[in-house]
Amino acid sequence: MTDFVDLDYEDKIKYYKSCLKERLSKNRYHHSICVANEAKALAKKNNYDEKRAYIAGLVHDVCKEDSTKKQLELMSRCKTFIDDTEMTTEALYHAVAGSVFIEEEFKIIDVDIQNAVRYHTVGREGMSTLEKIVYLADLVSVDRTYGDVKKYRKLAQKDLDIGMLEALKYSIKSRVNKECKIVKSTISAYNEYIGKLKSKK
Repeated sequence: MTDFVDLDYEDKIKYYKSCLKERLSKNRYHHSICVANEAKALAKKNNYDEKRAYIAGLVHDVCKEDSTKKQLELMSRCKTFIDDTEMTTEALYHAVAGSVFIEEEFKIIDVDIQNAVRYHTVGREGMSTLEKIVYLADLVSVDRTYGDVKKYRKLAQKDLDIGMLEALKYSIKSRVNKECKIVKSTISAYNEYIGKLKSKK
């Protein structure tokens, strides 16, 4: 294992990228770079630490292509609550697993970065600035091509809270249209932003 005590920021980024290239497909690696770049841009826009945002965006999908067995094994050591819907939705496993992986393997002990990875798929009430940045960066990164992506990019650049509300509405609508269950933390986040933005009017 690399001795991170002696690594500066650029060396850490090089190490993370080399690991991601080994773990991820070419397309998923490209997406990770795009999300990292978007997270950095959103951080700059919001006067947030660009380096931390870049790292969180870069590693957010580190476990995306791991086997279900490996993801579950990592999830068993997660320190945050995992609700029943998450435990029965395999597409969500990678975020929980990733938060554990980056602490154990990348030695990222920054809890905010861990949580940004943990909640980049489901969101939660009381998200930090970094958590919002990574959630939105994943939704609007330059490699995304779905119909309304330009709309969501503009909203994310305009205001993180407005971007989060619209992103959560998009996520919830998608789940409802597919007749899928919705994670409780997603609903809690939606309720929070509805209340927060109504109070601003």
